[in-house]
Amino acid sequence: MPGNEDDADLGAYTMGRSAELIGVTQAFLRSLDGTGLIEPERSAGGHRRYSRHQLQLAERVRLLLDEGFLLAAAVRIVTLEDRLAAAHRRIVELGGELGPGEDATIPMQTRRDTRARQNM
Repeated sequence: MPGNEDDADLGAYTMGRSAELIGVTQAFLRSLDGTGLIEPERSAGGHRRYSRHQLQLAERVRLLLDEGFLLAAAVRIVTLEDRLAAAHRRIVELGGELGPGEDATIPMQTRRDTRARQNM
């Protein structure tokens, strides 16, 4: 179907390609299935197909895990960030405006920078 290449929710990537694109293992992607964060589409043969949006969520979880968050906490943070971004998009669609600091598309620091305090 023409135009589907731009659909961020189109399940276009195989598990192997998805893992390669975001630098994780296939087991990591399977583990996210169990959390409910992402539910990949299935091909006719039953193979998982991930969308760009799902890969963005998975990559964000991976970053939070690298920062020391537990999987459950990382999934919850990413879920809430994703819902907030969707709400902000809806506000703008309805003609509203976001105030300073309310743009959910701008990544926020998830951990305090303790280095600055240690140097004091």
